[in-house]
Amino acid sequence: MKRKVDYAWRLREVMAQHQIFTATNLMPLLRDRGIDLSASQVHRLVSGTPERLSLQVLSAFCDILGCTPADLISTSAQNAGVCKTATGDLPAPQTAAKLRPRPARILPDE
Repeated sequence: MKRKVDYAWRLREVMAQHQIFTATNLMPLLRDRGIDLSASQVHRLVSGTPERLSLQVLSAFCDILGCTPADLISTSAQNAGVCKTATGDLPAPQTAAKLRPRPARILPDE
């Protein structure tokens, strides 16, 4: 059975618990740990959910906020729905010629 996995990025929540409310407050703390990111990069990490994240950056966040990666990333997994496939009891698809309308016949008035 297939499983659907998902995650939630909780950096903003954990920052708020530590009284850090803006990305600009986070930048010097990251620089102190050797992580040099632009203001827009830090803003995207704080305001969005990253698809990829360097382990060095994740480690720096954990050090700054005194937390573990599990505090920053919550994961979930669910069983995915099973897709049903067509069986032999369905009619065969028709060709384009069979789908065309028949021409109309015009009969003379009587």
